[in-house]
Amino acid sequence: MAYSELAGSTYGKDNVKFLKVKKDKQNPKKQDVMEATVMVLLKGDFDVSYTKADNAPIVPTDTVKNTILLFAKQYDTWPTEKFAAKLALHFTSKYDHVSGVTIKIYEDRWVKYDVDGKPSLHSFVHQGPEKKVTFLDYDKKHGPSKYFLSSTIKDLTVLKSTNSMFYGYNKCEYTTLKPVTDRILSTDIFACWEWNCSKLGCLISISEGKKDEIFNSVYTKARDITLDIFAKENSPSVQATMFNMATEILKVAPAVNYVTYELPNKHYFLFDFKWFKGLENDNELFYPSPHPNGLIKCKVGRNSSKL
Repeated sequence: MAYSELAGSTYGKDNVKFLKVKKDKQNPKKQDVMEATVMVLLKGDFDVSYTKADNAPIVPTDTVKNTILLFAKQYDTWPTEKFAAKLALHFTSKYDHVSGVTIKIYEDRWVKYDVDGKPSLHSFVHQGPEKKVTFLDYDKKHGPSKYFLSSTIKDLTVLKSTNSMFYGYNKCEYTTLKPVTDRILSTDIFACWEWNCSKLGCLISISEGKKDEIFNSVYTKARDITLDIFAKENSPSVQATMFNMATEILKVAPAVNYVTYELPNKHYFLFDFKWFKGLENDNELFYPSPHPNGLIKCKVGRNSSKL
């Protein structure tokens, strides 16, 4: 009897990078760009490669990489949800022993800037670390109508210098934090929405581009809602603000089941200058403290009693 058994496995290629240029058919000088980093992991009948050193069933990771790049050349990669669906259907149909895939696509944010008072045709500014992330997990035994798909805004760094409060919290003998009614609020936004596959439709229709408008619209609305509420709300806490953001996204996105936020509270502490001739510091000079930082998370769905 063997001492051990394989409890689970997956493999593939990570960090496959490309930059795709899309040219307008009427004016080839009018262009868009997509810079992406792709991970594709295969699931299936690969046990003997682990337990018996038999590589016969293995689709080489180099083949996975080549497939990603060839598909990026041959097919439309906008939006990334469509591209992920196309890759998933390909790997699970071409190789009988591949039972499923896990795909993650990170898309950099490149934005056109104005030249001579109007948007440039083909020049862009990179928006720092901010990325859109698409995640797809699919097992073909359930058919193309069953899958897990999510879209995420990651590392969108924001700061507002007022209109943030924090008071009325639990206090005990370990509490040193002072209540404030006016403070700096800064965070790196992670906002993720999980799609309802029964409302969105099967992977085949997604791969054919029939849901492109939904993906693009929800992404734009989710980003706008996040930034709008962050700016306008006199935030009583990060918890309350993130809940309001998630609720508004659910209102405009019927094909979304849940919205998750993860917001690190990046602290800026007010300098105390009273030691220098009693000098007051009216929320003007702060010290950025990189760590430790608060980390607040929530997952918000619709109230089932209201549906």
